[in-house]
Amino acid sequence: MKEVKLQSSHHPLSGELEIPGDKSISHRAIIMGSLASGKTKVTNFLDGEDCMRTIHAFQKMGVSIEKQDTTVTIDSKGAAALTEPKEPLYFGNSGTTARLMLGLLAGLPFFTSVYGDPSLSIRPMDRVLTPLKQMGAQIDGREAGSYLPLSIRGKSLQGMDYTLPVKSAQVKSAVLFAGLLASGETKVTEETSTRNHTENMLRAFGADITVNGTTTTITNKQTLTASDVQVPGDISSAAFFLAAAAIVPDSQLTLKNIGLNETRTGILDVLQAMGASIHLSNQQTTNGELMGDVTVKYDKLHATTIDGSIIPRLIDEIPIIALIATQIDGTTIIEDAEELRVKETDRIAAVADVLTTLGANIETKHDGMVIHGKTRLSGGKIASYNDHRIAMMGAIASLVAQGEVIIDDITSVAISYPNFFEHLQHIKNESTIM
Repeated sequence: MKEVKLQSSHHPLSGELEIPGDKSISHRAIIMGSLASGKTKVTNFLDGEDCMRTIHAFQKMGVSIEKQDTTVTIDSKGAAALTEPKEPLYFGNSGTTARLMLGLLAGLPFFTSVYGDPSLSIRPMDRVLTPLKQMGAQIDGREAGSYLPLSIRGKSLQGMDYTLPVKSAQVKSAVLFAGLLASGETKVTEETSTRNHTENMLRAFGADITVNGTTTTITNKQTLTASDVQVPGDISSAAFFLAAAAIVPDSQLTLKNIGLNETRTGILDVLQAMGASIHLSNQQTTNGELMGDVTVKYDKLHATTIDGSIIPRLIDEIPIIALIATQIDGTTIIEDAEELRVKETDRIAAVADVLTTLGANIETKHDGMVIHGKTRLSGGKIASYNDHRIAMMGAIASLVAQGEVIIDDITSVAISYPNFFEHLQHIKNESTIM
């Protein structure tokens, strides 16, 4: 455990930051590059613990992967060349690695066993196994395969039509990866669109994939071909500094080369609905992913209601949105976010506990929370719940708290933002870091 003590900011925040690479896209780049024939170069890869789990998994299946700083080179002979790992695959705390890899492993012609850390071992996997078993997958584990560790006896899969019962890009991606190896067509239909990085990248690597409204269809007719990937900055990580500029008076921050995929920009829509001053510039599209610079200036904000179809577009940003809500007049309502209950921790309960400890007025609901603002946050010791987003939310809260904020353990931050505290210190010192 690594405790940290933080003081409030005594002046406006300013400067520019280059946010680390998008975690979701980094995972998928490693997966696609390992399944594709040829050499794939991934730039601005997120050098975090979760993404390294995906690299290690494919290395154990015989793929040549070399990493130098944030550039990764993958040299693969394609999915058919993958080999049975000689030992169980360890996924650490990475739910993305676990759920996406299950879709692939189910259709590969060998046996695999997988496991994770204590936190990942209590996160539900049956939501992925249900459709995979309908395709013919042979997977077993605790409580009929509901939780890790799991054993996978890879076999030939049959495509199917599947309607997602949950708003989860991870489940959608797992089924699409299984469909990439299955006979016939696999169709996945969503009630509400979730992040589409898998579809974008499959298309860039040459898969036989089509998207019609909220239905995605994939077959095994095409083998993947290597394609270089430039990973944009992670908007979920950028959200913490967007929030900081929005709540610390007279602040202005510019975050460079941020991913602006429309399935992920709910945080920008909410900030604008609250009255924030946001400016986008230098926009460009690479591998189907839009990116650009985002500048946020402090302005007076007001409460809003967050629910419905926007929730999948900002599910990981809800903890920091809750913090923003404590610092603005009015009552902010968050609904339809029951997915937060099955993240690295129960994020509804964790957010309420941390912010209430600091003096916020929050009511929890089964699918969200009601935040009564504006409240003056005090100092205090808070729990991170071994959750990177809870720890970073607490750190941003320290910028506006009246006293010292002590976070019990910040080791989880390395999962998605290894240099977060370095960046935090630089903007407090009115510096620029690139």
